[in-house]
Parts: sequence; C-alpha cells; structure tokens
Amino acid sequence: MELGFHLPIFDIDGGPTAIAGELARVGAAAEEAGATWLSFMDHYFQIEPTGLPAESNMLEGYTTLGYLAAHTSRIDLGLLVTGVTYRHPGLLAKIVTTLDVLSGGRAVLGIGAAWFEREHRGMGVPFPPVAERFERLEETLRICTQMWDPADNGPFEGKHYQLAETLCSPQPINRPKVLVGGGGERKTLRLVARYADACNLFGSSPEDVAHKLDVLRRHCDDLGRDYDAIRKTILANNPRPTPETRDEFVRAMAGYAKLGVQRAIVTPTTGSPAAWIEGMAPAVPQLAELG
Repeated sequence: MELGFHLPIFDIDGGPTAIAGELARVGAAAEEAGATWLSFMDHYFQIEPTGLPAESNMLEGYTTLGYLAAHTSRIDLGLLVTGVTYRHPGLLAKIVTTLDVLSGGRAVLGIGAAWFEREHRGMGVPFPPVAERFERLEETLRICTQMWDPADNGPFEGKHYQLAETLCSPQPINRPKVLVGGGGERKTLRLVARYADACNLFGSSPEDVAHKLDVLRRHCDDLGRDYDAIRKTILANNPRPTPETRDEFVRAMAGYAKLGVQRAIVTPTTGSPAAWIEGMAPAVPQLAELG
C-alpha cells in the first residue's frame, strides 16, 4: 500500500505570506517521505467538514498544483476532486494537459459531480440539480478522453456541451489518469467502471469499503471492464491519523490492504503541514509491507 497526502487547509503558521514557502516544503517533504500522491481540494470557500469557517484561507486548486509542479519532481499531482461545474470541460482538459506538460507527466484528473451549493451561489457559478451535474460529469469525461486522443480533433456534440474542435496541442506527456471520487453506488461507481483509471472512497471502515468495491465489481462485470485495472484508493481520515498515532494508523490500514486498496490518502492539520508530513514519513515503508 502507498501513502498519499491531501491538503485541504491553508491556515498555516505565519499567515498568507508564509503559504508559498510552506507549500514548497510540503512538496519536498512528501517526496522525501516516498509518498506517491499530493493533492488539494477544488474549492473557493473553505468547507465545513474541515471544522473551519468558510472565511478561512483557500487557494485555487490548479494554480496551486502548477506551483507544486515546479517544487517537486516525482510525486503525482491532482485535485481531490475537481468539481465538474467550475470549468468548461474543454478548458479543464487544457488545464490538466498544461499541468502534465509542466510537471513532466505527473498530472492526474481527479473529478466529481461537485456539491457545495453555498460556494456556487457565492461565486456566481451555476449549480444545476444533481442529475444534471452527473450528466455533465459524464460528458466531461468523454470530452477529456477525446481531447487526449491525438488522432481525434473532431467535434463533440453532447446534451450540455458542444465543441467544434477538440484540438489539444501539445498533447499530455502521459495521458492523465482519471480518478473519479465518491461512493455513490448507482451513478458514481458506474462512471468509475466506464471511464476511470482509479476510484477514491471514504475510508469509513473496511466493511463499508468492501461493500463499495463489490458494487464497483458488479458495474465492471455489467460493462465488460476489468475490475483489477482500476486503482483503488481511500481517504483515510476515520479517525485522522497523526504522527503520534502513526503505528495505530498503519495497523488500521491492514484491513483495507486485504481488500486490494492500493493507496491511503491522509490530511495534515493546521500549523505546519510540512512538519506533519515529516512526522508521518515512517509510515511509508510500513504501509508498503502490507502489500
């Protein structure tokens, strides 16, 4: 099992002027630890599940990933997860392509249907009903697939999006892997089975994750997709580990490793996320021993 780091909080020691330097240290610490994943949220207001108010610091995700691309050299970079409503899919494909080119082929497209209504209303971003958001998510996945096919620069005609050309030059260095986040059994996991290279589930318990993976397997069987070709990842914050509870965290991950989960993603707290990552570094070889 691999370890990844996800940073949802930008309230760090030293205030806004210290954020850039701290994030550079985060990238260095994550790579030094041997982690394989570094991500941020795709939000414009802070979200309640972090325990912080909406007014807390929040950076735009892809701009932040571009900064980290220049301060890392090996780790995969993505958002957990891109809200499909925030960017036109043609522009999104171009943004992720740019990240991939400038990072030397390390971009991952993490994507989901979006949910934070207050943020949409506050920023003036349309917030369609959930059924439409999933329709837009599927069309976006199809558009990205087409734009990352150098042999197909033709039009795209969908219900919600129409592109006269799907020209994308340069092409990504490595076609970005697609990670669909969420555990919705009827829609989200079916989209994973049809389009995604990876899924991300909440690590609420091994029993819950086992159930979600069984649902995913059934969708794969229905669609003729190889279940084993899909990378399984979890957001492992139940409870959130700390450097002090690191060994306990590793033991808790054994149950997920037995299910075939290949990466556990954890989130630093406020203060100094770089120092927190350094404290979690010994978990990387311990998790690798789980399989």
